[in-house]
Amino acid sequence: MSSVAPPTLELREFNPTRPRVNPTLAELLQWVEQSQTPDRKTTSSNHNNVHHVLDLGFPSTSLSQSTYPFVLSFNNLTYSVKVRRKMTLLPSFRSAEAKLGGSPSSSSTKVLLNGVSGEAREGQIMAVLGASGSGKSTLIDALADRIAKYSLKGTVTLNDEILNSRMLKVISAYVMQDDLLFPMLTVEETLMFSAEFRLPRTLSKSKKKSRVQALIDQLGLRNAAKTVIGDEGHRGVSGGERRRVSIGIDIIHDPIVLFLDEPTSGLDSTSAFMVVKVLQRIAQSGSIVVMSVHQPSYRILGLLDRLVLLSHGQTVYSGSPANLPIFFGEFGHPIPETENRTEFALDLIRELEETPGGTKSLVEFNKSWQVTKRQKQKDANGCDNGACSMPKLSLKDAISASISRGKLVSGAPTDTNLASSVPTFANPMWIEMLVISKRSVTNSRRMPELFGIRLGAVLVTGIILATMFWHLDDSPMGVEERLGFFAFAMSTTFYTCAEAIPIFLQERYIFMRETAYNAYRRSSYVLAHSILSIPSLLILSLAFAATTFWAVGLAGGLHGFLFFFLTICSAFWAGSSFVTFLSGVVTHVMVGFTVVVAILAYFLLFSGFFISRDRIPVYWIWFHYISLVKYPYEAVLQNEFDDPMKCLVTGIQMFDNTPLGEVPVALKLKLLKNMSNILGLNITGSSCVTTGLDILKQQGITDISKWNCLWVTIAWGFFFRILFYFTLLFGSRNKRR
Repeated sequence: MSSVAPPTLELREFNPTRPRVNPTLAELLQWVEQSQTPDRKTTSSNHNNVHHVLDLGFPSTSLSQSTYPFVLSFNNLTYSVKVRRKMTLLPSFRSAEAKLGGSPSSSSTKVLLNGVSGEAREGQIMAVLGASGSGKSTLIDALADRIAKYSLKGTVTLNDEILNSRMLKVISAYVMQDDLLFPMLTVEETLMFSAEFRLPRTLSKSKKKSRVQALIDQLGLRNAAKTVIGDEGHRGVSGGERRRVSIGIDIIHDPIVLFLDEPTSGLDSTSAFMVVKVLQRIAQSGSIVVMSVHQPSYRILGLLDRLVLLSHGQTVYSGSPANLPIFFGEFGHPIPETENRTEFALDLIRELEETPGGTKSLVEFNKSWQVTKRQKQKDANGCDNGACSMPKLSLKDAISASISRGKLVSGAPTDTNLASSVPTFANPMWIEMLVISKRSVTNSRRMPELFGIRLGAVLVTGIILATMFWHLDDSPMGVEERLGFFAFAMSTTFYTCAEAIPIFLQERYIFMRETAYNAYRRSSYVLAHSILSIPSLLILSLAFAATTFWAVGLAGGLHGFLFFFLTICSAFWAGSSFVTFLSGVVTHVMVGFTVVVAILAYFLLFSGFFISRDRIPVYWIWFHYISLVKYPYEAVLQNEFDDPMKCLVTGIQMFDNTPLGEVPVALKLKLLKNMSNILGLNITGSSCVTTGLDILKQQGITDISKWNCLWVTIAWGFFFRILFYFTLLFGSRNKRR
């Protein structure tokens, strides 16, 4: 029996005549798949070694396009914010300020960008430099459409066509300064979930996995692919690897434009260089890379193609890093050969900022220097990098050419109406919900202590209540103790839900980053997390109900237990929804806990336990009806006391809990006989004086049935989930005003 030898790969000699431009991820995958597919005729006819040639030159489809088809231009960008002055409380100071022509409540205007212009080209990295507060991040936000249109003056165009927000979200990606990642997911899982969000359903699972593997190699993360991201309590990847993962999740769909806010901050020199090296490969694969950087090293400077130096929102230099010595030499401050060019430039800018005239002279010199430079290029019939002589492609043609090379995997327009043909989301809602649920389960499964602590708290509370209210009798004292048990049990279910506050607050900025560029719908996130919370709520409800119902001696048997379980479950659902809504409103964990505890205390106060509904002042009665504790509390009371045949207080028990409770039984019977003669009734020691329905009337529970109380509690849960959705819809728009 003959054996078939595995196929071998041969690297063809590199052809230096071909342009040195990195292939896109789609092209890499296509070549690898073609090289791994043996010729069918050869395989079927003989068992000789299958030999393949993997040509690493650039395909003909890429040769047919111009070298820089995309040009991102920005002209005269101006952005200012109003800064309110501190109010002076003392009248003497207010009058003095009024004499000077000011107002204690007046506001001043701070200019963050002042007439900034420039351009970034495909295949290049444009870096925005400047000291802290110079406007670096503001310029990146302006280009990435993260500033409200009515606040930003000037124009941002791609191939001389103004971009609308919907188009920009599809063809671009934005990497925030902070690494916002799920700590218990591995590098490979993180990128795979991003691929499932951003890549369309038409792309097979194997294709998505291949794209993730190719991206891992492109990012240099092969050795860390199976390592969890980690956080303060779990050891994971290094800082540089985390930053590259953050970049990877936003470029999984191979965007045309990539914005990065200080991707090298907080990294050592080697990690920072590796990050920028990855960005260079991304740019050379056919993307425009725009990044802000505080102070690049000499090696990083060699990877940058264009620089924009800012000072207080104004451009002090714009051009190639190689022209820095010429620029500052002509300005009268030549750069010493032994110094880092950017360090010298930034130090000089800081020195000028401290002078009375500031950097005005440098700004004016840059304007005249740019005019002179353009005139020289025009006279020489050329441009920087030789691109002036090449006609720019229209935006439609440039996008079509990029799609043919495999970019914009999540989908892009191909017809003439660009805005209408842009797919807002890569996948339908149900797929988004599945991916969100799978990611949450994977992340939670590796942190079982979170649910374990919550389950433990519910069990401990149930055990304490069960032993505290063990086998209550049907005496008047037992009735009062039952009321106390139900009030504490219902409020406890809501208070244990407060532990869910940090869940969304930890995911808040991850959610904002992912939804900012349409990774998934906000409604998908709300629905997925709502459905995902139900199993855990059922487990918690069953644990609490089983621990307390029979131990306390509640009425109703099996049917009573099932309704008690459903009521506890609805209370957990309403409480969890309420806490989830508040976590979308507040931004700090301690503030969230404070607000939740305070509001739940008010709900308990107006629930009807401390004071019945009939005795609540009319100006507070509205709070009684919006109390979340009211409805499950009334539901379990009706479940316990709705039997009209069950006697809770007999004639002899009327004197319990009164000063007459200690007198002999014979005297009590004599008192009952005298009362009967006066009232004209026959009241004996065994006569039923109070039934369960009488208890409900005393508590003011007469207007809503127990099943309606259950449905109202469930409806409150849905109401707060809807409010949570609108909070995300209007409160998570990551744009400056």
